[in-house]
Amino acid sequence: MWSCIKDEPQNMECDILSAWVEGEDVAQHFFKPSDMTISHVAANTHELTFTVRSLADLPDLALLFTLTPGATITPENGSKQNFREGPVVYTVASEDQQWHKTYTVNFRDVPRPKSSFDFEHFDTHEKKGYYRWFELQADGTRSDIWATGNEGFYIAKPNAAPSDYPTTMDPEGYDGHCVKLVTRDTGTWGKRFGKPIAAGNLFLGQFNSKYALTNTLLTTEMGITMDREPVSVAGYYKYRPGTIFTDKNGKEVADRTDEPSIYAVFYTNTDADGTPVMLHGDDVLTSSHIVSKAQVASLPPTDVWTRFEMTFASATPVDLQRLKEQGYNLALVFSSSKTGDTFEGAVGSTLYIDKVEIVFKAEESDAQQ
Repeated sequence: MWSCIKDEPQNMECDILSAWVEGEDVAQHFFKPSDMTISHVAANTHELTFTVRSLADLPDLALLFTLTPGATITPENGSKQNFREGPVVYTVASEDQQWHKTYTVNFRDVPRPKSSFDFEHFDTHEKKGYYRWFELQADGTRSDIWATGNEGFYIAKPNAAPSDYPTTMDPEGYDGHCVKLVTRDTGTWGKRFGKPIAAGNLFLGQFNSKYALTNTLLTTEMGITMDREPVSVAGYYKYRPGTIFTDKNGKEVADRTDEPSIYAVFYTNTDADGTPVMLHGDDVLTSSHIVSKAQVASLPPTDVWTRFEMTFASATPVDLQRLKEQGYNLALVFSSSKTGDTFEGAVGSTLYIDKVEIVFKAEESDAQQ
């Protein structure tokens, strides 16, 4: 009699799970310890960005990575690199060497947050085809501050055309292009997993597809770092609700009409122990870390571009030193269905957004001029 043991198949994954730098001598170049680590790298991310006090003064750094089991990375994990002269491209190879994934790693000075957005900068995902929006910094570099739930919709309908996703581009904006948010039917996949609709959404932050099948409220990582206190947000919208409102089970609710949602939240991005804080769909309007929030009370249906405006109501005074040290985040959210996060809404509800502007509180130097 003979027996044989087959070798266990080698891992095909090639992802960066986390990235960090360490050392007291390195810490002085960052605003806070949490800036030295990117703890949870989303599966669809290809760019990692660290924010430092001064890029010109940054020494060569040994960047460390946690990779999927068996994967290897080039340049070598922990090798010193010069990030002052631009980003460094890392290539991760799977354990079986059959799969590769590239990541662009940037170290940069804290960018001054933009105050106006015309949504003219967009592209489509190189493999999955859905639309993505980004901003250009003063130096011409790309800043991926906008996120959508399109990555999650891809799981439900991987063969959808770019124009059939919940969040798409439309050429007929208030001025130039605009963002078009549509509540979509997720088909047989959605019915099977209890997620019958997908509202169109756009928000400042990141989408983490890791939770797309388990806890969808955690997929939305709301907010980007701010060094100024927001006062108000304004812009232009058009909206038309879908004809049939359904509950989370896909059953019609005869006496309900869908509504869109536009709101913003300003919150502290670390807790009392210095641990990073990120708000998600489940706590973005209720967290104890919220300093102020703004919400458009009513967005009546209209086929004509109509101005909206919302003002921040403060719950807690802003700490000016904390603000200077990048201790706050701003979340700004648009959705075609107000209760779309709990899979309630009307398929076909459509919200158009364009020419959004954030007004910040005047700084001391501005007030003295």
